[in-house]
Amino acid sequence: MARVDNFSLTRWRELNAVEALRALADYVKEDPTFKPRNRNGTTRWHVSVAGCEFELLCSDTKFFDARARRGGGGAVDLAMHLFELDFKSAIKLLRERGL
Repeated sequence: MARVDNFSLTRWRELNAVEALRALADYVKEDPTFKPRNRNGTTRWHVSVAGCEFELLCSDTKFFDARARRGGGGAVDLAMHLFELDFKSAIKLLRERGL
């Protein structure tokens, strides 16, 4: 694997979670009935990745898996979570998806 430069890492850390979701997931649908309790701008998404279903709350770069009760921030964390990958494999996937 090629080295990861700081520019790419910064871009992936700052990438909007919904934009990353759309590039990574097989199926992505926003829940139009969702009303955030705490943070305005949070949205809920129903997502399918490789046959696994997720219910994700997204706000800017952050995501939270409501079913697994885990979250993170940035495209690398999201790829690692959705595909159960290590860091190097997540980087490879992001590059393959053109992110």
